[in-house]
Amino acid sequence: MLKLEKRPQPSRVFAWLTPLMAVVLTMIAGGILFAMLGKNPVEAIRVIFWDPLFNEQFASYSRPQLLVKAGPLILIAIGLSLGFRAGIWNIGAEGQYILGAIVGAGVGLAFYPLDAWYVFPLMVIGGALGGWLWAMIPALLKVKFGTNEILVSLMLVYVGEQLLASMSLGLLKNPEGLGFPGSRNLKDYPSAFNDELIAGTGMHWGVLTAFLAVIFAYILLNRHMLGFSIRLTGEAPRAARFSGVNPNLLILFCLGMSGLMAGLAGLFEVSGPSGQISIDFNTGYGFTAIIVAFLGRLHPVGILLAGLLMALTYIGGELAQLMLSLPSAAIQLFQGMLLFFLLAVDLLTNYRIRFVKREKA
Repeated sequence: MLKLEKRPQPSRVFAWLTPLMAVVLTMIAGGILFAMLGKNPVEAIRVIFWDPLFNEQFASYSRPQLLVKAGPLILIAIGLSLGFRAGIWNIGAEGQYILGAIVGAGVGLAFYPLDAWYVFPLMVIGGALGGWLWAMIPALLKVKFGTNEILVSLMLVYVGEQLLASMSLGLLKNPEGLGFPGSRNLKDYPSAFNDELIAGTGMHWGVLTAFLAVIFAYILLNRHMLGFSIRLTGEAPRAARFSGVNPNLLILFCLGMSGLMAGLAGLFEVSGPSGQISIDFNTGYGFTAIIVAFLGRLHPVGILLAGLLMALTYIGGELAQLMLSLPSAAIQLFQGMLLFFLLAVDLLTNYRIRFVKREKA
């Protein structure tokens, strides 16, 4: 019979091997799913993972989109990973992403049609502030009243979605939009548009900020006393308390930084690829970033690679829907399998499987 035996120390090998195992298992399970839908599983996996990068018919469009999709995922996941490492669970990044977009776009539209260089920097500040303030609600409630940050941050996502709908139909609605919901298109407002820095690459300010966030998080966690406090709190809470770490300040910092980065991601998305505030602006980046954070083992470089991989499944999934007529629900299920298998296989980091003889009665 099989028996799980706790390891004396977590396995470093499995800590880094489990993401690869999760990807392989996701491909296998996804192939079975696609076969059950009457599609060729090998072809479906090839279309999702290979064609966006190496099929010249699609690569000219798909390669730039890889950075466009990966940018917000990496930026949000980096912010979340700081809290997750300290045992502070912000599950409401989607709401903070929405509020960053609303506030940032609102700042830009307030200056419309002014042509000035400082409009976009003010939008960036507004987006960061919007996400930060939204994250401060669960942070302050936890510090003052001991509430559960998981529930509060998650419930605020639905409040954020209602605010998004309200703004699309009310305060930020395009007065020249013939009654249709949604704000002015920021792509038609040069001072507020987050255009590509290098044409044809998909590299805009949001992608660059995501890469800078990876560097910032790496230095913070490995070269700064605050990063040591974050890691110590997550690994040994009692030792952190004895060493003088202030848990309340850590909660405020981690939730604040994750909200700030999610807000920035929302601002860069609404001022660039999305272009406007609309009812269906949010596409689940805040929730998908949780998968990215854990797939990257909460390590900045791992999150960078995981963000690119998850972006590839987005682009490949859209291509599979177009080329193979796969339903969008099947692609979403395929992406969800990644987190499921990651959590399942991660068990091997702390436990080993042993075969033992069944004792006779």
